[in-house]
Amino acid sequence: MSAGLASVLVAALLVALKLWALAETGALSIAASLADSAMDLMMSLGAAAAIIYAARPADEDHAFGHTSAEDLAALAQSAFILISAGLIGWTAVYRLTADTPHQLASEGRGLVVMVASILVTLALVWWQGRVARQTGSKVVAADRLHYLGDLLPSLGAIAALWASSRYGIGSIDAIVAMAAAAVMAIGALRIGKDAWDALMDRAADPSIIEGIGRIAADWPGVRGYHDLKTRTAGSRIFVNLHIELDGDQSLRQAHDIGASLRRAILDTYPHADVIIHKDVHRET
Repeated sequence: MSAGLASVLVAALLVALKLWALAETGALSIAASLADSAMDLMMSLGAAAAIIYAARPADEDHAFGHTSAEDLAALAQSAFILISAGLIGWTAVYRLTADTPHQLASEGRGLVVMVASILVTLALVWWQGRVARQTGSKVVAADRLHYLGDLLPSLGAIAALWASSRYGIGSIDAIVAMAAAAVMAIGALRIGKDAWDALMDRAADPSIIEGIGRIAADWPGVRGYHDLKTRTAGSRIFVNLHIELDGDQSLRQAHDIGASLRRAILDTYPHADVIIHKDVHRET
């Protein structure tokens, strides 16, 4: 939630700063960066709403919770990022092929604003990265990617303002913008694929499945396991596991073995939701 709120506040601040810089300089590079920040604001508002909704507990209609809302939001974000990357790339090509470059003004003020926006964005990206690693949230990861993509156009705007002020060259930002568009598109496809896989109940990462299997196989009292199934939804991993136990032991002993195994899996994978079924082990 903290990452979502910070994203909204930073996006609103960047929109205000770049509006003022655009009015002062008339730079198209700043206008492109402003449009991107305005999209960031809309996307951040949507991401914050998705995070709040996904945090709701399970109910009668959603027995496994609401975490798939994160995947839906991440999928929508990836689509918007792709559209944004396409627009940036198209604009960059248009600027490079234009006959008469636009003349900029008040470059010094524009430079101050763009440097300030980069520093604010870097602080937000650092915080989002920390939250994404701790929670595994695809929404925060997608939002972080978009802000990372903003850094290159911002650097391009700075380069354009500096080159225009010193040498009268205005095409550098278009070249940087094309690189930024490529980075954004590649990242958007990756985020979109992860979200799509989760919505299609794709199994968890093979290393996680293997890790859960190792814990179950080595757990005291467990004679074997089978039918280990997983699926992902948002930042959650749903695990179903059948363990084989000694059929002559008491129900309480069997329960204690299953409960302790479940706690061990959750200690290793805190974002998991684990259901363990107990079967009687049969000698072969």
